[in-house]
Amino acid sequence: MHEKRVGRAYRIELWTAIAVYVVLVAASIRFGRPMEGGLLRTVVLLSPMIGFAMMIRAIARHVARIDEYQRLRLLESLALAFAITGAVTFSYGFLETAGYPKLSMFSVWMVMGVSWGVASFALGMRTRRAMES
Repeated sequence: MHEKRVGRAYRIELWTAIAVYVVLVAASIRFGRPMEGGLLRTVVLLSPMIGFAMMIRAIARHVARIDEYQRLRLLESLALAFAITGAVTFSYGFLETAGYPKLSMFSVWMVMGVSWGVASFALGMRTRRAMES
């Protein structure tokens, strides 16, 4: 019962934050890009970070609510994802010195997300195999 309640609260908080982020991204693109340079434009272009901060808060609250086993699994998957992301982005940095095109910093977040998914899947498979034996 506790896990379902915690999971539901997390999904509500996270999806609310994602919705705020999406709305602010659209607004910042629509209104911020055409503005003349200055403090107001900078604030408008950075406004999606409000939604991002809300996502961080939702994740932090979720981690505080889950039990020790879930926290350990989350830490393992994040540590592995961090290592994979570091290896991929560092490798690409060497490729950029060889003439490959420069990538936006937004691509690091995509690599992190994919790495986290791969790490979570791999660790989940490891846990299933250990339980079966």
